[in-house]
Amino acid sequence: MTEYLNVDGGTLAYEVTGSGPLVVLAHGIGNDREAFRFVTPLLVAAGYRVAALDLRGCGESSVGWKSCTRTDIAGDLIALITHLGGPAVLVGHSISGGAATIAAAKAPALITAVVELAPFTRKLSYSLGDFRVARYRQGALNLLGAGLFGNIARWRRYLEIAYPQPRPADWDASLAHIESKLREPGRMKSFQLMGRSTPADAAAQLGNVRCPVLIIEGAQDPDWVNPRAEGEAIVAALPAGLGRLEMIAGAGHYPHVQFPEQVVAATVSFLATVRA
Repeated sequence: MTEYLNVDGGTLAYEVTGSGPLVVLAHGIGNDREAFRFVTPLLVAAGYRVAALDLRGCGESSVGWKSCTRTDIAGDLIALITHLGGPAVLVGHSISGGAATIAAAKAPALITAVVELAPFTRKLSYSLGDFRVARYRQGALNLLGAGLFGNIARWRRYLEIAYPQPRPADWDASLAHIESKLREPGRMKSFQLMGRSTPADAAAQLGNVRCPVLIIEGAQDPDWVNPRAEGEAIVAALPAGLGRLEMIAGAGHYPHVQFPEQVVAATVSFLATVRA
């Protein structure tokens, strides 16, 4: 059942299932909580109470937000955890990975652990040589076209690159859902606001995190020339001993959709060590 939380002049939609320790799931740009449709039941079966959130302007949340930065999203996550009676484990994908970093640094009493899926958490850097890598070049150009021009066809082409085979059985239906949502009034504006925000605010907070952090990267993620190196750099920027990296072979930018069993197994194993 969809529930709603009023935050910063807008309304956030979320859904809670299961019982046990609280896990909050936050999706990436261009998605909604449907992105965790495979992960949520697996976490519930593992004994967790799972809250999946629609970010600002996404899914069933309201539109018209003036800002959609990682810091904004972090504040929303902190508000939701407080509302649900935390503490919580925070799982963030892509832009929400960076938001999870900020939330953990700003509200350490509320967040016991963080899992970042293909996160945009560090300050971005590029080189011309990067564009020699076809996977990276094609992904970057389509992502840029989608963000600059609000072009849904470009976003679809990006997703086709970001989801190398195997793709989920409901791939066509999921694409139709994503495109339908982006066509609703105001939703592409939120997409563009998120796309224009930079990870600098998250990068600045990496050294202030005090809870354990698991970084999960897809080995075929088109958003980085070397996804492993990106994950290792995030771990290195965290305080010593807090971070660890898990690579998912064959996964692109959406490991939780392509390989939900592996992502949940890695997450549950990680959380077992946190509780020990």
